[in-house]
Amino acid sequence: MTSLTLATILPKRTKAKSDEISTLITQYLARAAKYLPITSDTFDTEESFFAYAARQPNRPAAQTILFDPRGQLATSEDFARLIGRLRDDGAQRILLAIGPADGWSDAARTRATALISFGRITLPHDLARLVAAEQIYRALTILAGHPYHSGH
Repeated sequence: MTSLTLATILPKRTKAKSDEISTLITQYLARAAKYLPITSDTFDTEESFFAYAARQPNRPAAQTILFDPRGQLATSEDFARLIGRLRDDGAQRILLAIGPADGWSDAARTRATALISFGRITLPHDLARLVAAEQIYRALTILAGHPYHSGH
């Protein structure tokens, strides 16, 4: 079975700035967990994130979707199709990641399975995590045929 992880690259000294946003993220991830196992994790550096992605003895490396302003602008349906394709192709782990404050390195972008953009604007990490959590939930409901997403 496929599992998802919403990852964020943040130095240890950085803390969430909004309890309200953290609560909403937790709620969306709990809703998403009804469709696929999902976790949330924080990494100090790109290197530690990619080491985690590769680390699974006797199993293939995780598929990595990086949220990046230079990535593909995708509709919710496009995003759902990407997750569905990876799941249906047998991906055991899909890692969806929000990059460091100064953005993903060229090396990280090259290693990624896919790059998805929330647009060209800059979002604080907490808000980007909330948008990602909601879109993960939305994608899973689209794949399940749930009425949460009604085409708007």
